Amino acid sequence: MLQPSDVLVLLALYSVDEDWTLRSIADRLGVKHSKVQRALERLERAGLYDPRRRTPVPSATEEFLLHALRFLHPVAEGPLVRGFATAWGAEPLRLEISSTEPPPVWPHPAGPVRGPGIEPLDARLPALVQSWPEVAAMAAVADGLRVGDTRTREAAAEHFRLMLASR
Repeated sequence: MLQPSDVLVLLALYSVDEDWTLRSIADRLGVKHSKVQRALERLERAGLYDPRRRTPVPSATEEFLLHALRFLHPVAEGPLVRGFATAWGAEPLRLEISSTEPPPVWPHPAGPVRGPGIEPLDARLPALVQSWPEVAAMAAVADGLRVGDTRTREAAAEHFRLMLASR
């Protein structure tokens, strides 16, 4: 069974150079390299990672993110807190979807936005907003699939298709 942190490693694979190492991903994510290694093993078993090519499998990633993520890792909105905007409150979805309601946020005391708190896929995501913004942006789009209404999910799905096609 895939862990939420495995999804974070999967998203990270779309933002690394060709010469990445377990240690380079682990250092950027702030985890031990053994955690990345175990995640890659689970991703391989799930058909989401090809170890021979050392790349994620875009078609399988798309199917997993669009059709399974919200059921495997559902979200419940919490009380209004300060944090980093996610889902339709973060770019690129923020540019397409407007709302008068406060956006969902990953709770963090240094966050610039107030909104209903949601638990991120991984506790390290708020820190990645500044240290690895590409991965944080992909995770925010993934949250659009997890917490959004139909319009938000469709916009998030289209963004993922574009992101995966450019890989």
